[in-house]
Amino acid sequence: MACPPKIMLVTGASRGIGAATARLAAAEGCDVAVNYRRDKAAADAVAADVERAGRRAVAVAADVAVEDDVERLFATVDARLGRLTHLVCNAGITGPLSRVDALPAKAAREVLDTNVLGAFLCARAAIARMSTRRGGAGGAMVFISSAMATLGGAGEYVMYAASKGAIESLSLGLARELAQEGVRCNVVEPGPIATGIHPPGRLEHITKAVPMGRPGTMEDVARAVLFLLSDQSSFTTGAVLRVAGGR
Repeated sequence: MACPPKIMLVTGASRGIGAATARLAAAEGCDVAVNYRRDKAAADAVAADVERAGRRAVAVAADVAVEDDVERLFATVDARLGRLTHLVCNAGITGPLSRVDALPAKAAREVLDTNVLGAFLCARAAIARMSTRRGGAGGAMVFISSAMATLGGAGEYVMYAASKGAIESLSLGLARELAQEGVRCNVVEPGPIATGIHPPGRLEHITKAVPMGRPGTMEDVARAVLFLLSDQSSFTTGAVLRVAGGR
């Protein structure tokens, strides 16, 4: 009997870590839903790469901070690919580079809405499809956090760091809540990674504090994500895997 397909949704997958994860997932045999908020051309390019790897793909525009968007996103995955088995909550924003006392409340709210509320909404929708209690066959989720969750982001991104700490708490709670329902939940905590998220000069500056002496690559993070989603980590849930070069 053929094994059922692995169907993965990666949020914020039009670029960076999300795009690298989607491409690697396809190479490892997953059908992939590529979520994006604005850049349709970039998302379509990632979906095309998934299809070139011989897997099915769909690119879906949705803002993960908006409940109706999330419901439409998951309904589209249901209709186009089938019942979800894997979720990567990667969509996130840093907010402006700022000290807390100079950060507008609106900017702080946008960070929390996208990073924390967005992860909650996506996890809730995934549970409805994965949990054996809800008629699913089980599955796995990975939440993309940041080393900032333990470093604090002082003088730069304190609210971003706080949002990532919240995501780690969310994942741990879900891991314990869903452990007997066939769903595993884990976190990947990247350190400095060579993506376009950094303002000019910042990556070079923070890499000085990395014991390995280099920034990570998007593929370094994607490989960690795919490990935690795979059967190779079948007894791992509630874990935080730091991918930060020793920082």
